[in-house]
Amino acid sequence: MDSSTVKLAELLRHPDDLDKIPAMKLEYVRKKGAVDSQLRSGLKEQLEITQSGMNGITDGQRTVQLIKEEMMKIDKLCAEAQNMIRDFPNINLVSQTHRNFSAVETMRMNLDTFNDRLSRVEALLREDDADPENMPNLLAVHYELTQLRNIRDDAMEQIERADDSSAQLTLEEYFRRLEETVEWFDEHVGTIALNLINVLINGNNGLVVRLAVIIEAEERSDKRVKALQEALKDHKEMAARFQSITDGAKQVRGYKEKFIQAIQIHAEEQINESKQAFLEDPSRIDKNLKWFFNDLNAVKQGMVPLMPKKWKIFQTYGKLYHQLMHDFLIGMVDDPDTDSAHMLSILNWPEKYYQKMAKLGFKQDELEPLVLDGREPELVRDFRQLVIKYLDEWLDRIFKTEQNDFMERSVEGGNLDADEYGYFRTKNLVDMWRMLREQIDSAGTSQRMDVVEGVIDAMILRLKTRQAAWQKMLDDEAAKYHANPDLDLLPALQDWLVATANDQIACIDDNEEAGRFAYLTSFRQKFEPLVSPQYLERVDGDISNLRNVYVDFSTHCIARFAQLVFAVDFRTVMPDFFTPRWYSTTAIKQMIVTFDEYVSDYKVVLHHSLLDIFIEELADELLVRYLTSVRNKGAKFKRQDPYKDKLFNDVSTAFEFFTENPHLSPDVGEAIKQKWRVTERFLELIEADKSVVPEVFAAFKMDYWDLQLSWVEAVLRARDDFDRGMLNAVKARAAQIDVVRGLETIMMKVK
Repeated sequence: MDSSTVKLAELLRHPDDLDKIPAMKLEYVRKKGAVDSQLRSGLKEQLEITQSGMNGITDGQRTVQLIKEEMMKIDKLCAEAQNMIRDFPNINLVSQTHRNFSAVETMRMNLDTFNDRLSRVEALLREDDADPENMPNLLAVHYELTQLRNIRDDAMEQIERADDSSAQLTLEEYFRRLEETVEWFDEHVGTIALNLINVLINGNNGLVVRLAVIIEAEERSDKRVKALQEALKDHKEMAARFQSITDGAKQVRGYKEKFIQAIQIHAEEQINESKQAFLEDPSRIDKNLKWFFNDLNAVKQGMVPLMPKKWKIFQTYGKLYHQLMHDFLIGMVDDPDTDSAHMLSILNWPEKYYQKMAKLGFKQDELEPLVLDGREPELVRDFRQLVIKYLDEWLDRIFKTEQNDFMERSVEGGNLDADEYGYFRTKNLVDMWRMLREQIDSAGTSQRMDVVEGVIDAMILRLKTRQAAWQKMLDDEAAKYHANPDLDLLPALQDWLVATANDQIACIDDNEEAGRFAYLTSFRQKFEPLVSPQYLERVDGDISNLRNVYVDFSTHCIARFAQLVFAVDFRTVMPDFFTPRWYSTTAIKQMIVTFDEYVSDYKVVLHHSLLDIFIEELADELLVRYLTSVRNKGAKFKRQDPYKDKLFNDVSTAFEFFTENPHLSPDVGEAIKQKWRVTERFLELIEADKSVVPEVFAAFKMDYWDLQLSWVEAVLRARDDFDRGMLNAVKARAAQIDVVRGLETIMMKVK
């Protein structure tokens, strides 16, 4: 699997991540545009630099050629001058002998006094050891050590040319003490460099200046050595003629580089201490890194005037410190053990960091690389996904607990609770909403609206998914009773349907007068101050849709309850409707008595706002089942049978219960009555003369646009005078009708 596939798998871990593809695509297009722009700008800049460099090389080659030509002229003039002067070889030999004698005399004197001078240096170093805060002899020690090191270098160079190994070993042993003294001095310089900020803060400007003088002198010496080494390397044939210009240091000593390294070591020690403090308490990152900006401010205010301008010491410190900050943050980000709290603190740090650096005088575009390598969007997404991961884990655990409670509903009480009003409730709803509030708090600690908004979107999506999972669980269990009505534990399932319906109302039933808000409203109030006004305007539509989901699911649970009543309680009586046995039974009356018993049993445990819906669903299910009974085996309406009186008696019995029920509000009772008026159209289809049946159907269709032609055919076939011509006439009339679709009527359910 290639890296791009792995990266894609990481980004799309969950099905709902597919919804983020357009946003991710826009983000990557934007990033690609930014990178392309940077590449074009960088390419242009590099081309300009390359062209400038090529021009410089051409100019340099031209200059070198001119120098070479001039040197050749000088060499020619020297050769000619030698021929012009009488006895020049003798004069040159005497002069060279004199120079060699003087050099030997100087070397002898230097070697004779070497140890005494070194002892004086050691005495000065001991004095500085006794006064480490000031080190008054630092410059004197450096000057004398430089002279002694030059003596050592000259002597070693001459002995190497003499190719005398025994004498070389003797000299190395003679100068060994010097090496120890140099290390002693270097320790002093290193101590000052490592504590330079503290020295500066303590006001010891003199020591800072002395250190700067030493480093600058060594820097000049190193540049001279490098230049001579390059010159001697490129013009070896001329080296012997200009040996005298190589007096002094022979090797690069690197004090400037060591000075920069000491600055870095000091900062690394500080940032390691800050890292430990950060691991212990990520919320105090600002305080833990206070030294970082104090150091830079001390350099800006106090060190800049004390150092050579060409060093640009403030910019040097800024570059070193910024790189260390970058390495520290990226190291934490890439550490798999970094938890969400630390990641969140890191995510919020760059904005504060750049603000503080700007106050010191560093513009963001001057600080390279970006302190988080531009990975903020990725980190935001990762942190958001981390919160969502915990959210999913919680919801999965809660749903598994609910599934177990549901499957073990045979225990006393059906594994259900009751609220303060005595209404049935499931056990885990309160825990779920409490967990959602905690996850909002967790996202809110990020202090980033984009994180909170992404988490809220995920919560709303998962709440809808949860409703679908609950509905499937209940529907699957109810389907078992439709397939086998003799199964046990039906009352427990009905209790769970009621409890689930109550849960949905508890999520949306606000009581503003009492100052009590439902879970969904409290949920919105919780995240409202954490998101942008634009997001709030958009998410209100999602909240409204979610509210409708709760309403629909509560109604669905009640409807499923009503369907179970018919599937189990009335399974033996429903097949008798409109058959010869129908005329001799009082099935509707028996069913109404059963309805009354259910209403009486559940009115105290069902939310009061659902009682109307409960009775209305029973009425609707009875009406649908009643009309659908024309498909019963043996159903037949004979002209000589009193089917009209029987049908009127059934409808009157149902009307009496549904319209005079004390638990039913008048407006719902009137709505039920209007629905049952469809039985008048039903009767007309049964008793109408064959010739007018098509027009009766047309009138029926105009009032009920969703009337099913298949059901009409079943009614017509139940007539004792049915023939194919009647059905064809109705179908022909149906083809002529142009109905206007409207709201769904009861006939939509009658198949």
